[in-house]
Amino acid sequence: MSMGAVGLVALGLCGLTVLLSCVRLVRGPSFADRMVALDLLSAVAVGVTAAWAVLSNQAVYLDVALLVALVAFLAGVAMARYLEGGEEK
Repeated sequence: MSMGAVGLVALGLCGLTVLLSCVRLVRGPSFADRMVALDLLSAVAVGVTAAWAVLSNQAVYLDVALLVALVAFLAGVAMARYLEGGEEK
């Protein structure tokens, strides 16, 4: 199997993951479930940009994937702090 075929399979699986994650995002039932679904969507975005970097043979997309991962991490930390109560100790 060539690297292009592997990349296309990875993109297809990422598309399926996005679909299932959007179902969880809409159905909930709790705010934490929705937050986990959003975190999963950001992880899939990192995977899609990495797969696209392999398919297009351009390393600049890996920088984009790193930036998305950092922003998603900061958003997850902020939302965890919000769910905890957000009080200074």
